[in-house]
Amino acid sequence: MNITGNTILITGGATGIGFCLAEALIKHNNTVIICGRRQDKLDEAKSKLPEAHYIQWDVSDRTMAKEMVSKLIAQFPQLNMLINNAGMQYEVDFTQGENDLKGLEELNINLEAPMRLCALFIPHLRTLPSSAIMNVSSGLGFVPLSIMPVYCATKAALHSFSLSLRHQLKNTSIKVFEMIPPIVDTELDRGARDARGMKDRGISPELMAQVTLEGMEKDELEIAHGFSKISLSAAQAAFGEAFKRMNP
Repeated sequence: MNITGNTILITGGATGIGFCLAEALIKHNNTVIICGRRQDKLDEAKSKLPEAHYIQWDVSDRTMAKEMVSKLIAQFPQLNMLINNAGMQYEVDFTQGENDLKGLEELNINLEAPMRLCALFIPHLRTLPSSAIMNVSSGLGFVPLSIMPVYCATKAALHSFSLSLRHQLKNTSIKVFEMIPPIVDTELDRGARDARGMKDRGISPELMAQVTLEGMEKDELEIAHGFSKISLSAAQAAFGEAFKRMNP
C-alpha cells in the first residue's frame, strides 16, 4: 500500500494510537481527518497537529452515521482510507448481574460502529483505484483478559469480521488491514491499570504507529507486535487451511 498521497479518516484519532498514526501519516504527505466524541480532546489535538482536519462525531450514534459519511465524502471526494480506531474499554464483573452492564456500551463503539462505517464507506471506496480499510483489534481478541470480557469479545469479533470482509473484497480495489496491538501505554485503561498497580504499561503509541505504517507499506494485512504477534502466529498456524476449506 502506498502510504503517501492518501486521504484518511481516523476515528478516535485525537488521542493514543490514533493521534500518533495521524502525526505519522501527515509526515508522509497524507490528508488526515480526525474524528472524536470529545471536543476538548479534539481541541487539544488540534493545538498539537494543526495540519489535520477535525470533526466532532460520536461514531456510535446510529442516527448520524449516514448523514456524516455523506458529508465527509462530499467534502473529501478522494477519501480512500478508513481507519476504525475508536474504542472503549471497561472492567466488567458479570457476577454483579444487571448492576454492572456498563461494558455493553463497548459493543456499539468497538464492533457495531466499525461494521456500520465499513458498510457505508465501501460503495465509495470501490470507485477509487486504490483504497483501504483498517480495523484496530487487539491481542486480547486472541487471549482474553477475563476482567474485560466484553472488550475482549468485541476485539475477537472484529478480527473475525476483518477476515470475512477481506475475503468479500478480494476482487475489489479495497485492501482490508487489521492492526493488532499488544498493551499500549494510552489513556484507554490507564486509570484501571493504576488501580491494579500494573507496572508494565506496554509499548508507546508512537512505536505502534511506526510498526503499522511499516506493515502497510509491505502489504502486511494483519499487523501485530510483541505478544499480540505471538498470539496471531499461534492462531494462524491452525487457521489458514480451515478458512480455505470453509471459503473456497
